[in-house]
Amino acid sequence: MKPIKLTFIGLFAALVALWLMADDLLIEPLKFWPLRSTMVHFSGVLVMGAMSVAIFLAARPVRMESLFDGLDKTYRLHKWLGIASLVLAVIHWGWAQIPKWLVGFGWLERPARRGARQAQEGLAGLLQSQRGLAETIGEWAFYGAALLIVLALIKRFPYRWFFKTHRWLAALYLLLVFHSVVLMPFAYWRTPLGLVMGLLLAAGSWAAVLSLSRQVGRKHKVVGRIEQLTYHKDNRVLQVDIGLEGAWPGHKAGQFAFVTFDPAEGPHPFSISSAWRNDGKLTFAIKGIGDYTRSLPQRLQPDDAVTVEGPYGCFDFRGRRNEQIWVAGGIGIAPFIGRLQALALTGGGRNVELFYCTSEPDQAFIERIRQLAEQARVRLHLMVSRQDGRLTPERLRQMAPSWKNADVWFCGPASFGQSLRDDLIARGLSPQDFHQELFNMR
Repeated sequence: MKPIKLTFIGLFAALVALWLMADDLLIEPLKFWPLRSTMVHFSGVLVMGAMSVAIFLAARPVRMESLFDGLDKTYRLHKWLGIASLVLAVIHWGWAQIPKWLVGFGWLERPARRGARQAQEGLAGLLQSQRGLAETIGEWAFYGAALLIVLALIKRFPYRWFFKTHRWLAALYLLLVFHSVVLMPFAYWRTPLGLVMGLLLAAGSWAAVLSLSRQVGRKHKVVGRIEQLTYHKDNRVLQVDIGLEGAWPGHKAGQFAFVTFDPAEGPHPFSISSAWRNDGKLTFAIKGIGDYTRSLPQRLQPDDAVTVEGPYGCFDFRGRRNEQIWVAGGIGIAPFIGRLQALALTGGGRNVELFYCTSEPDQAFIERIRQLAEQARVRLHLMVSRQDGRLTPERLRQMAPSWKNADVWFCGPASFGQSLRDDLIARGLSPQDFHQELFNMR
C-alpha cells in the first residue's frame, strides 16, 4: 500500500507546489472576489490532475503494475483518485456557483464591473471567445461525472451496469478537458504547471479515447472455448477449463485475468487456478457469490466462446524469504491451486505451509487440493470453520512458529486479511513480507 499512498500524496503535493509558483495569490490583497477566482482555478487544477491520472490508470497500463505491486493495487489508487476528484469537483463547483447565488439573494455584493475585457489575439483570443461555452459544458459534465462516480461506489449497483456506465466517464472527461484548456488562466500555460497539466490532460485524453473505442487491454486479449465444466455443489465453485485459440504469453501462478463469458455482461476478474504448461490451457475456479457468478453453472456450456485478457497481477510468490506461509479464505484458494500445480511438477514445496480456511467444504474439491499438496510436498492445514473453528492470528502464530522468517501470502476476505496483517506486523513481521491481493475492481 505504501506506493499507492506515496503516489496519491505526491501527486497533490506536486500540483500544489506548481500552482503556487504559477499563481499570484500571495502577491495581491486577499479580497473575496479575487480569492474566489483564484480558488476556482486552484481547485480546477487539482480536479483535472487527479482525474487525468485516474483515467490513465483505468486503461490498465501493464508497465505500471510493477510500480504499484499489481493491477489490483493500481485500481485501488484509481478508486482513491476518483473519490478525491469527486470531492474536489464539488468544492470547485461550490466556489464557482454559490457566490452567484448569494449575489442573487442580495446577501453578497456584486463585484465591481471592470471595463470591457481587452480583446486578445491568437490562441489566447480563441480561448477567450469560448469561455461561455466552456463554462456551460463544464457545469453539465460535472453533474454527469458526479452521478457516475457515486454509482460506481454503490456496491449494490449491478456490475453489468457499472461496467457500461463507467465508460461514459471517459466522454465526460474529454468535455472537462475542453473546459479546463479554455478556462485555465493563459498565464499558467507559460509555467511548469502548464507543462505538467498539458502532459496529464494528454495522457488522460489518450486513455479516454482508448476506453471509448473499446481498445483497453486489446493487445492482451485471447479468444478461447470452454472445454470442460465441473461444478462443486457443496462449496458452489464452478471449475471452468478453457482452451485458448490464440497466442497466450504465459502466466505466473497466482496471477489473474479478465474473462468475458457474455459480452453484454462484460469482463470479470478471476484468479487463474492452473499452472502454465505452454499448452494453451487455462482453468478458473469461480465461486457463486453474486447474481452473475451464481448463474454461471446454468449459463455456460462446453464449446462456448470466451475472451480472456491478461495476465495481470504481482501475486506471484516471489518473496525475500526461503519459507512461505499461504493463507487462503474460501475461493481465495484459487491462486494457490495454480502454484500447487507448478510445485507438484518438482516437489519443491518443502518450505511452504498452506492454511486453507473454508465454511463450505466440498470433499471432491478438498481431495484435489490434498493430492496437489502431497505431490508438491506442501504442508496443508485444512480449517473447516464449523468443526475446527476460525483461523485467528494467534492460532496461525502457534501453528507456524517460524512465521517471523517467512513470506506470508494471503488471498481471501479483505477483513480477514487486514486483521492478520495488522497482528503479524505489530509482532515483528516486515510489511514487505505480507502479500495480499486487493481483489476489488470497483
